[in-house]
Amino acid sequence: TVQEAGTLLSSKNVRVNCLDENGMSPLMHAAYKGKLDMCELLLRHGADVNCHQHEHGYTALMFAALSGNKDITWAMLEAGAETDVVNSVGRTAAQMAAFVGQHDCVTIINNFFPRERLDYYTKPQGLDKEPKLPPKLAGPLHKVITTTNLHPVKIVMLVNENPLLAEEEALKKCYRVMDLICEKCMKQRDMNEVLAMKMHYLSCIFQKCMNFLKDGENKLDTLIKSLLRGRAADGFPVYQEKVVRESIRKFPYCEATLLQQLVRSIAPVEIGSDPTAFSVLTQAITGQVGFVDVEFCTTCGEKGASKRCSVCKMVIYCDQTCQKTHWFAHKKICKTLKDVYEKQQSEAAKEKSREETNGKLDVNSNCVDEEQPEAAVGDPQEDPSPKDCVDGEKEPRPSEAGVEGGRDGPADPQASEE
Repeated sequence: TVQEAGTLLSSKNVRVNCLDENGMSPLMHAAYKGKLDMCELLLRHGADVNCHQHEHGYTALMFAALSGNKDITWAMLEAGAETDVVNSVGRTAAQMAAFVGQHDCVTIINNFFPRERLDYYTKPQGLDKEPKLPPKLAGPLHKVITTTNLHPVKIVMLVNENPLLAEEEALKKCYRVMDLICEKCMKQRDMNEVLAMKMHYLSCIFQKCMNFLKDGENKLDTLIKSLLRGRAADGFPVYQEKVVRESIRKFPYCEATLLQQLVRSIAPVEIGSDPTAFSVLTQAITGQVGFVDVEFCTTCGEKGASKRCSVCKMVIYCDQTCQKTHWFAHKKICKTLKDVYEKQQSEAAKEKSREETNGKLDVNSNCVDEEQPEAAVGDPQEDPSPKDCVDGEKEPRPSEAGVEGGRDGPADPQASEE
């Protein structure tokens, strides 16, 4: 228990970094078993978060990632856990989390940015009389940098929600600091292309916000509408796609491997086709993989959205606020999507009927009449089995808010070690 462990650790004779026969420290055990309180206690008593004595080279962060506990993973990172350490088979903590399907931990590790690195710019450096970043902006900017949702609408919403950020001069200071961090990531010995690309992308969104704020107050709402406005044919947000592609194209380090990978993935794809530039960029930065069965909000891209449009049932939102924000664009194609949905439901029902009919025919053809003579030995006998029935999707029940509660999707597949 935490209380007994605390009593023991108060003794000078107890070593917080003692190891068992496998080279595991108490912190590693607590992380793997998902004991957040115990992890915090051990860290307060000086547990080495980067202990690398495990027989297979595992660290406490690796065990936290394997457990899938987001809070413990975050606690290890805040305590100074190194993210690029590899185990005996050459895997980092993020790669191990991805291997066992703990994608939330992958996202946390790949997007972690310690506040101390930002605080450096809140103090005058060298001959500067003023800091590059006013201390009051450090908190709001850190919130944007550490967000795992990189959807351009979500970034603009975060800026718009904070009065300190939603000013042209404040955004100018923030995007300059992000550009400096981007440059530092690319020029340091241990180059971090992922963080550099993320900083560059966020600075591009900030510059878009600045351009709209030049035209007057409350213009960020206009930017959000521009990003959400879809083309007449299918509602695809063309301007949003162009903004993301433009930000990637403007990445100043042409020799970067990550940039070349992004260009190869996006360049051959026509605007409006899959994969979108945002999906490719998100996978590269956050580590979210495409096969994860999860719903994303049509407005802000937030993960785990569960409210469907009560008319077309094809568009999903976080809540009623996101639905209202997107309605000006969605209302133009809602009826068209409704027709598509009804057609899909009709085809699913026909397919289900066919499967059930084929299943019954297979069962009947396998029945043996009592008066029918038995087959001679050596005659081939078919043993058809009824086919599985494919259930059509049930319509969700409408709610008063005009959106519907979505059903939970299937759990993520768990990969097994070979």
